[in-house]
Amino acid sequence: MEKRTDGRKLEEMRPITAKTGIVKNADGSAMFQIGDTIAYAAVYGPRELYPKFLQDPARGILRCKYNMMPFSGAGERVRPGPSRRSTEISLVTEKALLPVLNLDEFPNAVIDVFIDLPQTDAGTRCAGICAAAIALADAGITMKELVSAVSVGNVNGRIMVDLTYEEESTEGEVADVPVAFMPKSEQITLLQMDGEITREQLIKALEMGKKACKEIHAIQKATLKEKYVGESDEE
Repeated sequence: MEKRTDGRKLEEMRPITAKTGIVKNADGSAMFQIGDTIAYAAVYGPRELYPKFLQDPARGILRCKYNMMPFSGAGERVRPGPSRRSTEISLVTEKALLPVLNLDEFPNAVIDVFIDLPQTDAGTRCAGICAAAIALADAGITMKELVSAVSVGNVNGRIMVDLTYEEESTEGEVADVPVAFMPKSEQITLLQMDGEITREQLIKALEMGKKACKEIHAIQKATLKEKYVGESDEE
């Protein structure tokens, strides 16, 4: 069977670890690690939005802030502070999470999600989305279901899941496709592409991504269940 440089099969993800309740003063929080990429998410709210002219009397507002820390991983050093890339990823994270939230329950309010990455090796926006979904559930926000995300792609004709920085940087025909699913309904909430991939390759990659997201979804559910089972045992 065809293997990659790190020994994984083409459809195999890196090892995954997830935890909840890691930021004590947040309303909900989570850590999601896939390989060497680590994302922390902290949720604050729903709380009244200020200044008041930003409020929506019909529904609440979701705000996500994505931040890769300096010296967080492979590639060039990340400059501190906001950037075009962090702003773009913050927006796509909001759009990936919005379909599972009913913000009509929170008029004039805001839910803030802060995502920080202290260590990275590709797949950062997907790890951030996975962490944010767990943190929102941990905060008690009503959700239709969890959102799970993973990168898929094409590396010189080989379709694979969960690309590393080394694979993304390979010379030749390379495509990185971050994708997020609502695993129960199988609806896509995020689909981006950077690179070259054919229609047939994309279809195959999305099938791989769908299967991988179902595995991630099971880990997210188990992580939340473990926390609340643990709390009931303590009581």
